[in-house]
Amino acid sequence: MRGGNAKWWVPAVVIAMVVSWWFDSSPPPSDPAPGSPSRALIDELLAAVTVVSVRPHPGGYVRDCGGEGGCVFGEAWTDEHPGPGGRDGCDTRNNVLARDLRDVVFRPGSDECVVLSGTLDDPYTGARVQFRRTHANAVHIDHIYPLAAAWDHGAAQWSAELRRQFANDMVYNLIAVDGATNMTKRDHTPAAWLPPATGYRCWFAGKYLTVALRYGLPITVEDHSALADSARTCPR
Repeated sequence: MRGGNAKWWVPAVVIAMVVSWWFDSSPPPSDPAPGSPSRALIDELLAAVTVVSVRPHPGGYVRDCGGEGGCVFGEAWTDEHPGPGGRDGCDTRNNVLARDLRDVVFRPGSDECVVLSGTLDDPYTGARVQFRRTHANAVHIDHIYPLAAAWDHGAAQWSAELRRQFANDMVYNLIAVDGATNMTKRDHTPAAWLPPATGYRCWFAGKYLTVALRYGLPITVEDHSALADSARTCPR
């Protein structure tokens, strides 16, 4: 992938293990949730990720693109990005909604990519959430590894193109989630926030660590400890 100096690929032995579970549909809230990665995979990821003592705060992170906004990750949910789903005529938010919701209804017309309604099985709470475009905040699109945390841990030094890719990475870093729950997550990392449904924590740990490795982003000692605790629920 073009731009930036981030370490881009997870080691091959780890990728081979990740692929078998990454694209599973969101599992129901059992403990551990079906579709969760194995304990062996999480141990591989935990051993491979870079660990730092604390999260730095270099400043300069401004997501807003209007007015005086810094727009450091590009326009939110743009179709103009170099990754999968980019420049396909549909913005990133609608692409993720179309992928993650069930019983999706699209707005009729020439674009036919605007999601009007659907049902989400939320991977953070296990609850079933009804999405209607007229009440769009019921479902958010979450960055598993938060943008602000990525900025603090190294994305401030990336190219603009790589930051746009990260912000719109619907393959690895974006999922549809319950809006109210996502408001509690905000820009927290695992030391401060994990999915309320404990059965999803192994699943979340695998995804968080894979994003970190894919983009060469570190995690803190406290994050590592929280994810290691989550791994205890993983199937062996």
